Amino acid sequence: MDILVSVVLPLGLAFIMFSLGIGLTLADFRRVVSHGWAFVIGLGCQMLLVPLVAFAVVLAFDLQGEIAVGVMLLSFCPGGVTSNLISKLAKGDVALSVSLTAVVSLVSIATVPLLVAWAVVFFMGSEAPRISVTTLSIAMFLITTLPVGVGVLIRHVSPATANRIEPRAMVLSSALFVIIVVAAIAANWDLFVVNLASLGPALIVLNAALMLLGLNIAGVAKRPWQERKTISVETGVQNSTVAITLAPLITGVVTEIPAMGLPAAVYGVTMYAVALPFVLWMRSK
Repeated sequence: MDILVSVVLPLGLAFIMFSLGIGLTLADFRRVVSHGWAFVIGLGCQMLLVPLVAFAVVLAFDLQGEIAVGVMLLSFCPGGVTSNLISKLAKGDVALSVSLTAVVSLVSIATVPLLVAWAVVFFMGSEAPRISVTTLSIAMFLITTLPVGVGVLIRHVSPATANRIEPRAMVLSSALFVIIVVAAIAANWDLFVVNLASLGPALIVLNAALMLLGLNIAGVAKRPWQERKTISVETGVQNSTVAITLAPLITGVVTEIPAMGLPAAVYGVTMYAVALPFVLWMRSK
């Protein structure tokens, strides 16, 4: 388990982020200007709305301690490759989805450590682990931002090489995602069984509420249907792999995946139960 937590998890996440980066171009970062209000709305939903709704869900379902922090940690994470894929399946604005993922992934280096530092104190009190915001930021840079940057660089220097690598990278990253989720649930199986009755519904409500809110906020702003679908997905789908990988770094536990990573692991399963029917509905409209 030590090797899984200290080596496999970080390297697995780094590869998943690399697979995201190799599908990005510098134009994806510049495109935020052309998307205008759609990008602003999507960014606002991800950075502000998601944590606020997660906080409300945690209180409503009376989640406590590390489990509560785990839900909040999940809400602080960006969408990642999964949101881009689901946006594509929903026939949304994929360019907008990619641009939001790229920018939010960069911004999260600063926001996630600060928000996590608040969450552990608020929900765990005297049992809160000591958080080094600087250390957590450096870790996030090394296992998320740097791999994305390497992927972007490869595509910029050699698009042909990137095109050859990308399909295989996506397959491998999907397999790593499944392994990480299963490992996190298995490591906390007893806690999973005890909390499933409250945690499962809480995460389903969180996911569904965010997708509906994103869709309707974009609708009130009178965005085109394609953009509304993407903003819905980007608001409702979080990168659970990042949350699972960060949990041991936050708690300082290197011998196992801590309970803080359990909500993200469960979410890795329930997300599809919510998002896929939602996608089918959006495709039909």
